[in-house]
Amino acid sequence: MILQDVLEKMVTNSAPLLLSSSGEDWEAGSLLENLPGPKLKRRVHVQPGLYIAEINDAGYLGRILYKFKEK
Repeated sequence: MILQDVLEKMVTNSAPLLLSSSGEDWEAGSLLENLPGPKLKRRVHVQPGLYIAEINDAGYLGRILYKFKEK
């Protein structure tokens, strides 16, 4: 799955969550509109209720990109 798909699904489902990274919070729709294409095409893993992490080239979990936070 790629980040763009995850964000689009969150927007479609009207998920009552914020995505938190580096001390800032965003709504999924805002990230969809503002992230550049290459970042949206990153392969990711979603741990429901906890985080979105990137998947590295070897297929392993990389760093956590966003933590879920309730609105």
